[in-house]
Amino acid sequence: MSGPIRRPGSENATRPVGGTEYSWCRAVPGGTGITVIALLLRQPPDMRNLQNALEKLHNYHPILRSKLRFDAPTNTFSFLTLPPLAASHVQIQTFNSSSTAEILRSTDDLSGEPHRIILEHELNNNTWTDPERWIDGEASVFFVSLYDLGDGECDSRRCVVTFRLHTAACDRTAAVTLLRDFLEAVTAEGDGGAAEEKAEEISPAIEDLIPTGKANKPFWARGMDVLGYSLNALRFSNLDFVEAESPKESQVVRMQMNRDETRKLVASLLLHECDGRGMKLWAAIAAAGMISAHSSKNLPEKQREKYAVVTLMDCRPILEPPLISKDFGFYHSGILHTHDLTEEETLWDLAERLNSSFTTLKNSDKHFTDMPDLNFLMCKAIENPRLTPSSSLRTALISVFEDPVFDASTGQVLRDKGVEDYLGCSSVHGVGPSIAVFDTMRDGCLDCMCVYPSPLHSRDQMQGLVQSMKAILLDT
Repeated sequence: MSGPIRRPGSENATRPVGGTEYSWCRAVPGGTGITVIALLLRQPPDMRNLQNALEKLHNYHPILRSKLRFDAPTNTFSFLTLPPLAASHVQIQTFNSSSTAEILRSTDDLSGEPHRIILEHELNNNTWTDPERWIDGEASVFFVSLYDLGDGECDSRRCVVTFRLHTAACDRTAAVTLLRDFLEAVTAEGDGGAAEEKAEEISPAIEDLIPTGKANKPFWARGMDVLGYSLNALRFSNLDFVEAESPKESQVVRMQMNRDETRKLVASLLLHECDGRGMKLWAAIAAAGMISAHSSKNLPEKQREKYAVVTLMDCRPILEPPLISKDFGFYHSGILHTHDLTEEETLWDLAERLNSSFTTLKNSDKHFTDMPDLNFLMCKAIENPRLTPSSSLRTALISVFEDPVFDASTGQVLRDKGVEDYLGCSSVHGVGPSIAVFDTMRDGCLDCMCVYPSPLHSRDQMQGLVQSMKAILLDT
């Protein structure tokens, strides 16, 4: 339990982090849980307008102006929220064209999109590496950078704006809201816009909002489940590791489908409903990832392997009281489920099994009852990496979201605001899956950011896996 918010004599407000937030505070120093949004702009923004827009976001979303506070003697974390006036000036780190060019040259993918390379750079820029070295035991949760691409005339030179956040303060739903509020605020005149209204304090932790009775589990059952998760993890199969000893970083491969390809996939989803329940996109993506990984090993035809999938769901609508997308924080929960696979498996048979398994577990409130178990095991894996295969800290083959982000405004509306493209995802190289999929439906086109730990997996390996996934999804 995170407990109530305490208000000291000043206008600052503090509250201890909840259990899920604490697990992210433990994971981020190792490199998992850094959320980044990168916007490719047609030309540099007006700095005063940019500053005003960011200050509006600070006013509306208090967690953005919060600091994580670490207490070394007790090894605990809390959020310290500053009043709007005390945190009104947002620092923007700027990189000129020379500095940006050096970053773009440092990648092993010289043909990659520049804003995707900068996104990778930001995913591995870890402000939170060592809490014991934070200034006065505190660290901000929100950072903004501006990169000059230097690839055009002064009046049309492209640039990249990035937002980097601690995932304990911002899950995927909050990141999407942040992007939309920013675009509204940066184009608003005067003091209007989406961020005009002020919120005074951050929302409680997810554990404090679980409906009564939904998280109940007998002590013996919790112990058995933790033991079961631990023993089963030793039997999970993984995508082959390329280099398990070297320090890791997060890299990204992008999987895109055009409108016709997306329509074909959606039609297949509708055709393969599971017992009258709609087949969801995540199940098809996860099934394609499992089949691709299994096929890449060239195993005997009948050899069976067990793979773990984590399906993440936004719990805001089912909390008590319900929250909305403008309530910032981490309010997702994951359900871990495992499935056996052979070379004979077909996409839609496996997707139906995944979809049915998740639905059953969700109906049993596993996203609430197992939340402390999975948080505990995540922290134990961080403390004891040797408990995972090759000390890789891999806890599943793939993680996916129950629902994609739907964005019907990507086209002309964004172009009118000077945004050519945007990307968003979180890092995974500390502890987590071999591949984390962040999927978006943009103007009827599927766009997936696939994040993986390198050099545990190589770019060539993951590009091949993602290409295979796309081919499997469209081979219907």
